[in-house]
Amino acid sequence: MSFRGLNASSGMGVADHCKATYLELQRKKVHRYVIFKIDEKKKEVVVEKTGGPAESYDDFTASLPENDCRYAIYDFDFVTSENCQKSKIFFIAWANHVSMTTTAKPCPQKMELVNQNLSTKSPSVSRIRAKMLYATSKDRFRRELEGIHYEIQATDPTEMDLEVLRERAN
Repeated sequence: MSFRGLNASSGMGVADHCKATYLELQRKKVHRYVIFKIDEKKKEVVVEKTGGPAESYDDFTASLPENDCRYAIYDFDFVTSENCQKSKIFFIAWANHVSMTTTAKPCPQKMELVNQNLSTKSPSVSRIRAKMLYATSKDRFRRELEGIHYEIQATDPTEMDLEVLRERAN
């Protein structure tokens, strides 16, 4: 177990393997994405999964857990309006800090309950302790990964839709 240092507020360290795997994505393009999780027993952030360069954005989003928090790095390739191939690295904090809500909408004939979170794949039901750990460790962990272009905090899949990445990158 290697520690790059402890996060003073959460006590979570960062495994050396995390930074090495990130550098493989950034410099060598060995990975399309890397998903990280907090190992509470080791008290450190560790690599949970990597996706090969040929994997799609759908493969990436399918790899995120439905009911838990994660950190993720995604290497987004795109073509500019000038027809130049570019790449931007996104840091994604897959965690929910707001619970799912249900609201009543007036209807001429009856009141209809509408679930505002239409996605079934959302970390909205993540354990509170996990959300707190991820929230307090995020900034320290992100600082370990130099060269990130954009950060997204996603509380449901629509907040990290491929179109969101395109808009941010352009």
